[in-house]
Amino acid sequence: MPPISIFGEDRNPRGIPKAPFIANIEEYVGGPDGEVEEHLKEFQDAIAKYRYMDGSLTQKRKGLEDKIPDIKKTLHMVEFLHERREGKQKAVGEDDLEDDEGSDGAKTPLTTTFELNDTLYAEAQLEDTDTVYLWLGANVMLSYKIDEAIVLLRSKLDVADTTLKTTIEDLEFIREQLTVMEVNTARMYNWDVKRRRERRVAEEATEKKKGP
Repeated sequence: MPPISIFGEDRNPRGIPKAPFIANIEEYVGGPDGEVEEHLKEFQDAIAKYRYMDGSLTQKRKGLEDKIPDIKKTLHMVEFLHERREGKQKAVGEDDLEDDEGSDGAKTPLTTTFELNDTLYAEAQLEDTDTVYLWLGANVMLSYKIDEAIVLLRSKLDVADTTLKTTIEDLEFIREQLTVMEVNTARMYNWDVKRRRERRVAEEATEKKKGP
């Protein structure tokens, strides 16, 4: 975001500028005869930019809140395949000490349902495998060994969780700055209205003193 003249150096960890609270309006505009129009325009520009950032981060938050459950679901499934495969290998090793029948049982495919879309599922049989295919986005799918897939998914989940947390923090920060700028705008507008009223009263009093 381009720098705004009303902002100082204070920023949050992601570089979003902090809005200053204007405690003394008269001093800020340069005295009792200072013009407010340009300052009010700067305030409105700052508010518009904060609102733009708020909208962008709100969309980002929604995308992450949709993405994280999908990552968790995929990770849960891959971990299940890993545990099942490890269990099979252990069972085969134990059965081999007794007879060869356990080997056939360990190869029994897993029957499950496969999600075609949000409301449509099909039945599928999963054979024992050490490879899974993951969608990476942009119509790209790559194969990974199960152990590698678990590491990748956990990493993606950690990144997504951290990003969601900082996005929520930034949204809260931006909304605080919006409130500050709206208060500044209202206080400056009210100060200008009061100043105009006092000038008008003073002018009327002067006219009365002059008389007819």
